[in-house]
Amino acid sequence: MDLSYTETQEMLRDTLARFLADTYDFETRRKMITRPEGRDPGIWRALATELGILCASFSEAHGGMGGGAVENALIMEELGKVIAIEPYLQTVVIGGGALKAAGGALADVMIPQIIGGDAIIAFAYAEPKGRYDLAAIATTAKRVGAGYTLNGHKAVVYAAPWATHLLVTARTGGSGRERAGVDLFLIDANAPGVTRRDYKTVDGFSASEVYFENVAVPGEALLAGGIDLIERVADEATVGICAEASGVARKLHEGTLEYSRQRKQFGLPIGKFQVLQHRMADMMIEAEQIASMTLMATLKLDEPAAVRKAAVSMAKAKVARSVRFVGQNAIQTHGGIGITDELAIGHYFKRATMIEGQFGNADWHLQRFEELTLPA
Repeated sequence: MDLSYTETQEMLRDTLARFLADTYDFETRRKMITRPEGRDPGIWRALATELGILCASFSEAHGGMGGGAVENALIMEELGKVIAIEPYLQTVVIGGGALKAAGGALADVMIPQIIGGDAIIAFAYAEPKGRYDLAAIATTAKRVGAGYTLNGHKAVVYAAPWATHLLVTARTGGSGRERAGVDLFLIDANAPGVTRRDYKTVDGFSASEVYFENVAVPGEALLAGGIDLIERVADEATVGICAEASGVARKLHEGTLEYSRQRKQFGLPIGKFQVLQHRMADMMIEAEQIASMTLMATLKLDEPAAVRKAAVSMAKAKVARSVRFVGQNAIQTHGGIGITDELAIGHYFKRATMIEGQFGNADWHLQRFEELTLPA
């Protein structure tokens, strides 16, 4: 099997990497996350209009480049290298992925808006008592005439402060953790009855608690596919997070290696000590395994559901543990300075810590993998 990237994919990676090197250095990011809005909207606009990055994974029929999951992974890895706060995962990978899978008139309208940078989508799926179970939903969507009335509370909705639209999971029937009756809606983020409590996450991203109180939702906002679509979207998001982890882990390793060459102890750079050389080698191996497992899962996203789920869970379980290993060893090598706000390595460690639990931690994915692959 040829696992090398195409010339177009390599050009996409290089173009984005050069742009981020020029516009997204660590100090620039630090300043952005302290702004009231928590970002620089001009960067998102540039990704859309100047670089055409947002169109990479969409079909030519919608104005895209005809790419898919591999392009998304390449982009997420580069964004991970600068711990970018841009809502690419939420808008393109999750929102765009759901629209592509569901199809229909709504996709025809929304995908060009995503490509043009005019739409930002936030995925409102997690609930305070739901943990990682996508079917553990208390939010309801009651049928009223031709539409629905939405009520509920969604927790830690990344990019919600910037969103033009919310992709919301809700119950149209059933109760508790039943898979039947769970559906997905794309709604206006500013619709009457939608309120937010915005805050910063520990890694500098912007998120919200989102509340729905008798929100009127038109019938065409319902995306066909139910819980199967939601699980597919979550798996694609999980692979996106794994790709981001690959970029984060590489920078943690590179930063630690550079520090070990500069920091001196007993008159020698600490990188001269064999125990730390072994540590650097172990960090590099873990970073390479993150990249390999991510690519494997990326190539399995179009397989039947059971195969896809098993591949994604196998990858996330490994990535979660590996990114923790790399992050903790980076901080241990740096010592106290590693967790200061002024040093980049601490910010990468915070992002690695958040990635570890997003869309399921190692234990949760190991359990899902076991349920999918072992006899009952």
